[in-house]
Amino acid sequence: MPQSIENGPEHVAIIMDGNGRWAQKRGRPRLFGHHAGAKRVREIVEACPEHGVKYLTIFAFSTENWKRTQSEVAGLMSLFRRYIQRETQELVEKGVCVRFIGDRRQLDPKLQKLMDNLEDLTKDNTLVNLTIALNYGGRDEVARAIKKLAQDVAGGELDPETVDESTLTRYLDTHVLPDPDLVIRTSGEARISNFLLWQSAYSEYEFIETLWPDFTRDVFAKTLAKYGTRERRFGAVLT
Repeated sequence: MPQSIENGPEHVAIIMDGNGRWAQKRGRPRLFGHHAGAKRVREIVEACPEHGVKYLTIFAFSTENWKRTQSEVAGLMSLFRRYIQRETQELVEKGVCVRFIGDRRQLDPKLQKLMDNLEDLTKDNTLVNLTIALNYGGRDEVARAIKKLAQDVAGGELDPETVDESTLTRYLDTHVLPDPDLVIRTSGEARISNFLLWQSAYSEYEFIETLWPDFTRDVFAKTLAKYGTRERRFGAVLT
């Protein structure tokens, strides 16, 4: 079994890009690629303990993805429902704690119920913390957090003079998670696409050419190893 990488990341976040292009290269519809990408998620979750990764956050559906065709959005929502139904028992048995971040209010009530149930069933698991960003956008998250913070100030529950960076962090969807050490984006695109904007202020980034359905354990291991060679200074000068 591979050994944990020295100075490896504790929290890895992934923008899983390239499913549609992967399918189109094979003459198949885009949803075929999304199904292939969903299968890849299981493999990467299983690989996390081998490398000392305790937290894995994946970008499944953004607030901007509603702009896609109605058929693709409907297919993705169906895929999310089937993924949860199919994977729940194994996630429970393998010790994976699942959380969802994002604004659930736009999602189908049946999907919301499945999400709530999966979170409840896995809440005591500790082997890997899998966070799924679903109807998530970094700007939307910060706006929602500020709205709740403002409400607490207006209600007298929070003194505005005490508000600092740590205060806002407590209002974010990710308030129970450490900031990501490493953010990976697949498919060769070099942008962050509104993902974990606040949390990734000092994250290391890897933009790789591999399309998400081709992101194997070996590619994951090599990307983590590359991270292990970096020197993180957080604005300071190391001597």
